[in-house]
Amino acid sequence: MPYFRTPPALRHSRGGIHRFMPAVLALAAIGGVRAALPDEPIQPIPLKHGQDPARAELGHRLFQDTRLSSNNSVSCANCHDLGKGGADGRERSVGFSGQPTGVNAPTVLNAALNFKQFWNGRADSLEAQIDGVVQNPVEMGSKWADVVAKVSQDDSYRAAFAAAYKNGVTKANIQNAIATYERTLTTPNSRFDSYLRGNGRALTDEEKAGYAKFKQYGCVACHQGVNVGGNMFQKFGVMGDYFAGRGRQLSQGDLGRFAVTGDPADKHVFKVPSLRNVALTAPYFHDGSAKTLEEAVDVMFKFQLGRTASRADKAAIVAFLNTLTGEQGELAK
Repeated sequence: MPYFRTPPALRHSRGGIHRFMPAVLALAAIGGVRAALPDEPIQPIPLKHGQDPARAELGHRLFQDTRLSSNNSVSCANCHDLGKGGADGRERSVGFSGQPTGVNAPTVLNAALNFKQFWNGRADSLEAQIDGVVQNPVEMGSKWADVVAKVSQDDSYRAAFAAAYKNGVTKANIQNAIATYERTLTTPNSRFDSYLRGNGRALTDEEKAGYAKFKQYGCVACHQGVNVGGNMFQKFGVMGDYFAGRGRQLSQGDLGRFAVTGDPADKHVFKVPSLRNVALTAPYFHDGSAKTLEEAVDVMFKFQLGRTASRADKAAIVAFLNTLTGEQGELAK
């Protein structure tokens, strides 16, 4: 018998359990996986990221550089603040001209473990994600020719690029440097990872019960793998119309994958978010509508699982989710 009952969310997911494999490919980009409990649907984050230090340090500088935006006003770090769990704590971020972005900013922490980037999965890699943000008319509003020119005019950047890349400052190398830095932003050694590696004392009884409930109710059908999500697409509102009851007008951001594919079946389909460090990244969902973890869990039970749970069970699940907060490496601090 399986360790959890297959819930409606998995039966209706586009690709279902077979979406696990792309996350394995993502792991190959940042390092190997240390052996953990083999029968668990969640696996610990690798302890090493295996990235080039010089390129990562260069990417770190670029990540914080406002010159990537057209008017030199915002950097990657504005929307992805490492002091706020790699997000920004806003319902929607603010672009270079002060205009709000279309969706809530997902965390950059452990983004390298996702099989796609952006809520609607329109980017296949971190490099492609960076390309989209820099040229986005709301977010940074830049042209690559201008960005390359700005970076090339900086003597320290020119020297650092010459040392890290044979062909110096180029669009591709800027993208790669930032992506290399982002691949260092993994958060290993959460208490839950310690538990997975065999330390039974890493979790309290309530947290262990919360993990058991997380599996029993079927949350793990979409939130599994090394990133506790991030490896499949899923419709938001499998068991009910979330958008009808939300109380706000539909936006372009609500369309999900439909905006990418044009397939009516992809309307309101999104990349399942990672739950790593989820306690740090409120508000939740693509629209930032859930202000607390407790509220987010309620929404998931109603619209994704179509199930009811006691207050104690939900509290235990929230306690488990709090154990997913990991450690940030030296470059991330």
